[in-house]
Amino acid sequence: MAGNKSGGYVLVDFENVQPRNLELLAERPFEVRVFVGANQTKVPVALAAAMQKLGKHAEYVFISGSGRNALDFHIAFYLGELSAANPDTEFFVVSRDRGFDPVIRHLNEERNIRARRVADVAEIPSLRIAAGTSQDEQIQAIVRNLKSRGRSVPRKVSTLKNTIRSLIAEKMTDEQLDRLVATLEKRRIIEIKQNNVRYRLSRSARRGGGK
Repeated sequence: MAGNKSGGYVLVDFENVQPRNLELLAERPFEVRVFVGANQTKVPVALAAAMQKLGKHAEYVFISGSGRNALDFHIAFYLGELSAANPDTEFFVVSRDRGFDPVIRHLNEERNIRARRVADVAEIPSLRIAAGTSQDEQIQAIVRNLKSRGRSVPRKVSTLKNTIRSLIAEKMTDEQLDRLVATLEKRRIIEIKQNNVRYRLSRSARRGGGK
């Protein structure tokens, strides 16, 4: 297998996460592999369009066999094979499955391979909201990320704050997070009742929001 000169590999656990924001990787130096399980017979149009936009840098890996953790084992195999061929490349497994963490920790600590698991494409460090951006830019980026999550948006204020914290490159204080959440609420992008969050993501993320 030829060495990879890209910015890294992104391996998507499509059984666990169905990302709607793969377009964030467009024009970025990433190689993308989307692992599709044997029982997954349909691929969303938005994902297919994003994969097409990525061109030769993206491909599907269809798993023919079924069984407990079959797809996870395939990802672990590819992760090992690719990291052996490209030891200086960074690897990202897009999954909420913590079962990948031990092998990722082994790669980091024992093999000096840079690998990490992220729950969302937008959590890849080079795609995170740059430090020092304006509040308006931060709000727009947060809204884009929330829209990409479909029904998997954070339902509690604390989870929403953790999501925002993971998206912004700079370390945020609790006060800064509170201000961002308050701005989302003021612009009527979210509604908070008894620590539960409801979304109105179709509203404008511009300053002042919509009525």
